[in-house]
Amino acid sequence: MLRRLILTPDDHRIARLTAAAIAIALVESAVPSPLPGVKPGLANIITLLVLLRYDWTTAAWVTLLRVLAVSLLVGQFLAPGFVLSLGGALASLLALFVVQPLVRQQPRWFGPVTLSLVAALAHMLTQLLIVRAWLVPSPGVWVLAPVFFGAALFFGSLNGLMVAWLMQPNAGGVASNENLPHNSQP
Repeated sequence: MLRRLILTPDDHRIARLTAAAIAIALVESAVPSPLPGVKPGLANIITLLVLLRYDWTTAAWVTLLRVLAVSLLVGQFLAPGFVLSLGGALASLLALFVVQPLVRQQPRWFGPVTLSLVAALAHMLTQLLIVRAWLVPSPGVWVLAPVFFGAALFFGSLNGLMVAWLMQPNAGGVASNENLPHNSQP
Protein backbone atom coordinates (compact mmCIF):
# COMPACT_ATOMS: atom_id res chain seq x y z
CA MET A 1 0.00 0.00 0.00
CA LEU A 2 1.36 3.39 -0.98
CA ARG A 3 1.33 6.23 1.51
CA ARG A 4 1.22 9.81 0.39
CA LEU A 5 3.96 12.06 1.59
CA ILE A 6 2.49 15.11 3.24
CA LEU A 7 4.47 18.27 2.55
CA THR A 8 4.41 21.14 4.99
CA PRO A 9 4.86 24.83 4.21
CA ASP A 10 8.39 24.51 5.64
CA ASP A 11 9.14 21.75 3.12
CA HIS A 12 8.10 24.10 0.32
CA ARG A 13 10.24 26.92 1.74
CA ILE A 14 13.26 24.64 2.03
CA ALA A 15 12.77 23.42 -1.54
CA ARG A 16 12.62 27.03 -2.77
CA LEU A 17 15.73 27.91 -0.79
CA THR A 18 17.56 24.89 -2.23
CA ALA A 19 16.52 25.91 -5.75
CA ALA A 20 17.74 29.45 -5.04
CA ALA A 21 21.11 28.10 -3.83
CA ILE A 22 21.42 25.99 -6.98
CA ALA A 23 20.54 28.96 -9.22
CA ILE A 24 23.03 31.24 -7.45
CA ALA A 25 25.79 28.62 -7.70
CA LEU A 26 25.06 28.09 -11.41
CA VAL A 27 25.33 31.82 -12.11
CA GLU A 28 28.49 32.02 -10.04
CA SER A 29 30.04 29.08 -11.93
CA ALA A 30 29.53 30.94 -15.22
CA VAL A 31 31.44 34.03 -14.02
CA PRO A 32 35.17 33.79 -14.72
CA SER A 33 37.47 34.00 -11.71
CA PRO A 34 40.81 35.84 -11.76
CA LEU A 35 42.28 33.05 -9.63
CA PRO A 36 41.13 29.42 -9.93
CA GLY A 37 39.26 28.35 -6.83
CA VAL A 38 38.40 31.85 -5.66
CA LYS A 39 34.70 32.59 -5.83
CA PRO A 40 32.41 34.62 -3.58
CA GLY A 41 30.41 31.56 -2.51
CA LEU A 42 27.13 33.46 -2.63
CA ALA A 43 25.10 30.24 -2.48
CA ASN A 44 26.48 29.77 1.02
CA ILE A 45 24.31 32.69 2.09
CA ILE A 46 21.35 30.36 1.62
CA THR A 47 23.07 27.65 3.67
CA LEU A 48 23.61 30.04 6.57
CA LEU A 49 20.03 31.32 6.38
CA VAL A 50 18.74 27.75 6.54
CA LEU A 51 21.12 26.92 9.39
CA LEU A 52 19.96 29.90 11.44
CA ARG A 53 16.25 29.53 10.69
CA TYR A 54 15.89 25.76 10.67
CA ASP A 55 18.70 23.47 11.81
CA TRP A 56 22.04 21.98 10.86
CA THR A 57 20.55 18.87 9.23
CA THR A 58 18.41 20.94 6.89
CA ALA A 59 21.37 23.17 6.04
CA ALA A 60 23.43 20.05 5.28
CA TRP A 61 20.73 18.75 2.91
CA VAL A 62 20.52 22.10 1.12
CA THR A 63 24.29 22.26 0.75
CA LEU A 64 24.79 18.68 -0.43
CA LEU A 65 21.88 18.88 -2.87
CA ARG A 66 23.34 22.12 -4.25
CA VAL A 67 26.82 20.64 -4.73
CA LEU A 68 25.43 17.53 -6.40
CA ALA A 69 22.89 19.36 -8.61
CA VAL A 70 25.34 22.02 -9.79
CA SER A 71 28.01 19.44 -10.61
CA LEU A 72 25.50 17.46 -12.66
CA LEU A 73 24.13 20.56 -14.41
CA VAL A 74 27.56 21.89 -15.41
CA GLY A 75 28.90 18.45 -16.34
CA GLN A 76 31.52 18.24 -13.60
CA PHE A 77 30.20 15.31 -11.56
CA LEU A 78 33.15 13.31 -10.14
CA ALA A 79 35.63 15.71 -11.80
CA PRO A 80 38.31 17.38 -9.65
CA GLY A 81 36.12 20.47 -9.25
CA PHE A 82 33.34 18.35 -7.81
CA VAL A 83 35.70 16.64 -5.37
CA LEU A 84 37.06 20.02 -4.26
CA SER A 85 33.56 21.46 -3.91
CA LEU A 86 32.25 18.46 -1.99
CA GLY A 87 35.29 18.36 0.28
CA GLY A 88 34.98 22.06 1.03
CA ALA A 89 31.25 21.75 1.63
CA LEU A 90 31.68 18.82 4.02
CA ALA A 91 34.40 20.66 5.93
CA SER A 92 32.24 23.78 6.16
CA LEU A 93 29.30 21.75 7.42
CA LEU A 94 31.49 20.04 10.02
CA ALA A 95 32.86 23.40 11.18
CA LEU A 96 29.33 24.84 11.39
CA PHE A 97 28.21 21.78 13.37
CA VAL A 98 31.01 22.34 15.89
CA VAL A 99 30.52 26.12 16.17
CA GLN A 100 26.70 26.30 16.02
CA PRO A 101 26.15 25.69 19.76
CA LEU A 102 28.19 28.81 20.47
CA VAL A 103 25.57 30.88 18.63
CA ARG A 104 23.13 30.15 21.46
CA GLN A 105 25.73 30.42 24.24
CA GLN A 106 27.54 33.54 23.01
CA PRO A 107 25.25 35.31 20.51
CA ARG A 108 27.21 38.54 20.84
CA TRP A 109 30.35 36.92 19.42
CA PHE A 110 28.94 34.12 17.28
CA GLY A 111 26.49 35.42 14.73
CA PRO A 112 26.12 35.16 10.95
CA VAL A 113 29.46 36.82 10.20
CA THR A 114 31.42 34.53 12.52
CA LEU A 115 29.64 31.45 11.16
CA SER A 116 30.36 32.55 7.61
CA LEU A 117 34.03 33.17 8.36
CA VAL A 118 34.45 29.80 10.07
CA ALA A 119 32.77 28.01 7.16
CA ALA A 120 34.76 29.92 4.52
CA LEU A 121 38.10 29.23 6.21
CA ALA A 122 37.26 25.53 6.72
CA HIS A 123 36.21 25.30 3.07
CA MET A 124 39.40 26.91 1.80
CA LEU A 125 41.71 24.92 4.10
CA THR A 126 40.12 21.65 3.01
CA GLN A 127 40.35 22.55 -0.66
CA LEU A 128 44.04 23.39 -0.28
CA LEU A 129 44.64 20.10 1.54
CA ILE A 130 42.88 18.17 -1.25
CA VAL A 131 44.85 20.02 -3.93
CA ARG A 132 48.11 19.34 -2.07
CA ALA A 133 47.34 15.65 -1.47
CA TRP A 134 45.78 14.80 -4.81
CA LEU A 135 46.25 17.30 -7.63
CA VAL A 136 49.53 19.13 -6.97
CA PRO A 137 51.68 17.06 -4.61
CA SER A 138 54.13 19.89 -4.02
CA PRO A 139 54.70 22.17 -1.05
CA GLY A 140 54.46 25.06 -3.52
CA VAL A 141 50.69 24.96 -3.06
CA TRP A 142 51.14 26.68 0.29
CA VAL A 143 52.71 29.72 -1.40
CA LEU A 144 49.22 30.69 -2.54
CA ALA A 145 47.61 29.98 0.85
CA PRO A 146 47.69 33.63 2.01
CA VAL A 147 45.83 34.72 -1.13
CA PHE A 148 43.22 31.99 -0.74
CA PHE A 149 42.75 32.61 2.98
CA GLY A 150 42.54 36.35 2.34
CA ALA A 151 39.78 35.70 -0.20
CA ALA A 152 38.02 33.42 2.31
CA LEU A 153 38.15 36.17 4.94
CA PHE A 154 36.90 38.82 2.52
CA PHE A 155 34.06 36.83 0.96
CA GLY A 156 33.19 35.11 4.25
CA SER A 157 32.76 38.53 5.86
CA LEU A 158 30.66 39.85 2.98
CA ASN A 159 28.42 36.78 2.94
CA GLY A 160 28.01 36.91 6.72
CA LEU A 161 27.04 40.59 6.56
CA MET A 162 24.50 39.77 3.86
CA VAL A 163 23.00 37.02 6.04
CA ALA A 164 22.85 39.38 9.03
CA TRP A 165 21.05 41.95 6.88
CA LEU A 166 18.61 39.36 5.50
CA MET A 167 17.84 38.13 9.02
CA GLN A 168 16.63 41.57 10.11
CA PRO A 169 12.84 41.88 10.27
CA ASN A 170 12.85 45.13 8.30
CA ALA A 171 14.96 43.71 5.45
CA GLY A 172 11.87 42.19 3.83
CA GLY A 173 14.05 39.51 2.29
CA VAL A 174 13.66 35.77 2.12
CA ALA A 175 14.82 35.33 5.70
CA SER A 176 12.92 38.10 7.38
CA ASN A 177 10.75 37.14 10.32
CA GLU A 178 7.60 37.52 8.27
CA ASN A 179 8.69 34.87 5.77
CA LEU A 180 10.47 32.23 7.81
CA PRO A 181 9.59 30.85 11.22
CA HIS A 182 12.15 30.88 13.98
CA ASN A 183 13.78 27.58 14.72
CA SER A 184 11.77 26.14 17.59
CA GLN A 185 14.09 23.20 18.17
CA PRO A 186 16.48 23.24 21.13
